Amino acid sequence: MPFTAPGPRALRQSAGAIGALALLALGAAPAVADDAATGPVLGGIAPVDGVKPGAQVPVSATFTNTAGSALAKVYLSYSVTRGLSHTEVPANCLRYEVAPADEAPGRSDVVCEFDQAVQPGVVYGTAKPLTLKALDHALYDELRVTVDTHDPAPEEGAGEPVRGTAPAVGLVERPGDTPAAPGSARHDGWDAATVAVTADNTADFQVTGAELEGRVGQSVPLKVTFTNAGPGWVLRGLDKPATHVLVKLPEGTSVTKADGFCDKVSARSYDCGTSQRWVNENAGETYHFTLRVDKAVTGAAGSVALTGATRPFDHEKTNDTARVTLDVQDSTGGGGSTSTSGGTGGASTTGGTGTSGSAAGGSSTGGTGSTGGTGTSGSAASGSTGSTGSAATGGNLANTGSGPMLPVAAAAAAAVVVGAGAIIVVRRRR
Repeated sequence: MPFTAPGPRALRQSAGAIGALALLALGAAPAVADDAATGPVLGGIAPVDGVKPGAQVPVSATFTNTAGSALAKVYLSYSVTRGLSHTEVPANCLRYEVAPADEAPGRSDVVCEFDQAVQPGVVYGTAKPLTLKALDHALYDELRVTVDTHDPAPEEGAGEPVRGTAPAVGLVERPGDTPAAPGSARHDGWDAATVAVTADNTADFQVTGAELEGRVGQSVPLKVTFTNAGPGWVLRGLDKPATHVLVKLPEGTSVTKADGFCDKVSARSYDCGTSQRWVNENAGETYHFTLRVDKAVTGAAGSVALTGATRPFDHEKTNDTARVTLDVQDSTGGGGSTSTSGGTGGASTTGGTGTSGSAAGGSSTGGTGSTGGTGTSGSAASGSTGSTGSAATGGNLANTGSGPMLPVAAAAAAAVVVGAGAIIVVRRRR
């Protein structure tokens, strides 16, 4: 059985003197408090709201060296999401394009190196603000600024660096700004801040429904969609889907397979999310279900509807919902009426009445044969006056020129029809 160390409550019960003697006996030293973090501390960066697509956004980042000695070199990094772009990049900066990964959308990073002494207790900023541009699809974006005493390595997924072509920029003192207090650093050697940049733009979220058809007992596929028709892309907070879609299925159906992004709410209702916390313009999700038609319910219909977080950017509400309809076909698959078999139970020499589904006739309504009679549609043979009637319809045999054989043939035909009718009756009763 492993040794279990005493808990904090038991240790606190020991007197101070006993604790000191125990430490001396063990040759141990009392724990020393961790040193306070030192290094650069960023000044406040205000969020940007209401920027017009196509407009420029200046970024004036400042920082204070809270260490006890000067720093020989610092790096400032500017990372923006895909709705923003860097404009003129100074020659002492490198630009990286970073692909989306996990919960992080694609972004553009610029890392600037400042090879100059940074004195403690002094506020510094760039001699010229770094500028960004709001793109046509800008809406909800993020700007992250980092100051570091070490060269930040490009993250996984970053492309080849491209050096800026604009004139190099340096650091200058900002005597009018209040420096960060000594000991206020949160990290050793670096600090970072993330702010929101919101554009004056719109995005049209919309859904599509479906028209289904099938027979009772049959499985039918269902596909509904969510699309962001733009022009803006939408970025939500961490662990939040771009939107929610509520799918309600028609009455008389059951789900045999649901989409992986959908959670069951009730017997025929599913709450569907998105694969990422953002959705680009002209992109979205497709949700696949497999339904079983359990019974026919007149007028049954389901729906697809946008739910979840509010969408103040979406001014078009008519496409926020859609219908899911189901046409249940009858057992014949063609929508025809159900037919009966057996007719009148027999046939005379003047012709019998045939009905669909019976061995004696193929018409859905049946037809009455007469001498040289009219055969029913779909029967083994069809004729008009003077044509050959079939045994199934009770019509007379054709005149072959053998007069004496006609009564015998007619009697034989009548016997076959009577026998066939008897067989049909027996089968039907079974």
